[in-house]
Amino acid sequence: MDKNEKLSIKNWAQDDRPREKLLQKGKLSLSDSELIAILLGSGSRNESAVELARRMLVASKNSLNELGKLSVQQLCNFKGIGPAKAVGIVAALELGRRRRLEEAVTNPKISSSLSVFEMMQPVIGELPHEEFWILYLNNNNSVIERFQVSKGGITGTLVDVRITLRKALELGAVSLILCHNHPSGNLKASDADKQLTKKLKTAAESLDIKVLDHLIVTEKSYLSFADEGIL
Repeated sequence: MDKNEKLSIKNWAQDDRPREKLLQKGKLSLSDSELIAILLGSGSRNESAVELARRMLVASKNSLNELGKLSVQQLCNFKGIGPAKAVGIVAALELGRRRRLEEAVTNPKISSSLSVFEMMQPVIGELPHEEFWILYLNNNNSVIERFQVSKGGITGTLVDVRITLRKALELGAVSLILCHNHPSGNLKASDADKQLTKKLKTAAESLDIKVLDHLIVTEKSYLSFADEGIL
């Protein structure tokens, strides 16, 4: 048996044929590990592609988000994963992230704090550093523009109130929503977060611009100042 025949899907074990399952039953019928196995294309002599995919997911806390954070070098640490397979996985998961971002951008009307989270989580929710963004809204609560005010380190970032409000005047925005991430996953608003919110709110009111909310975003959840009554 030559190498190509050995790796042919026809020679895989019965439980290692996710391609056939996708063709016969559709993509929704496949588990995460089966979808990853299709990206892998093959396993090894001692482990099927599905088994390898399951092992990778277990090591990533059964989270595609965690798996998507791994670099090519980190993926290559798994036995059975070489650079070619690692690059394919990284590319596929990055496409998934960009798809979520694209979907968020195409629905720019804000109806709740949850809609802000769904828009901004793909942008800042998984970053290893803090970023502070402003959503500029018109009188229909539709987003005119999303603007990155600053990009900081692991524990904080700086925001220039003048730049923030000058941008609002340039865009003709009538309201703002503040948004930043906590890479630590902590959803508690710090004193600095509260002070900055108050400072921006007071300055914006002098220009007849409202600050509607301030969201702290993490990978899986968020805190809304408006919902918590601390705006």
